[in-house]
Amino acid sequence: MRATCTADGVRAVLKEGGNSRRDAVGALIEGLSGSLEAFCFAFGEDDVYAIIDLPDNASAAAASLAVSATGATRSRVTVLVTPDEVDEAPGKTTDCRAPGA
Repeated sequence: MRATCTADGVRAVLKEGGNSRRDAVGALIEGLSGSLEAFCFAFGEDDVYAIIDLPDNASAAAASLAVSATGATRSRVTVLVTPDEVDEAPGKTTDCRAPGA
């Protein structure tokens, strides 16, 4: 998950500290039966990078929606795919045609 803080979010980090934000995200993720693997602040376009492990995509969506609903942060989730899952992909039946074909 990547997050960008709004002005209110930055003020909250300044007031409560970075560890408080990490702990809040950890509690959110644990409440969804997941685990917070890493949480780091960053310079640049995104203010926070978090690596989280959740049981399913619906839980990831719930976390992203909850974070964004605060109004203090805009979040984006990138689903990571394991090498084993990539190896399974060619065995899946697909039916795709090129546009106009």
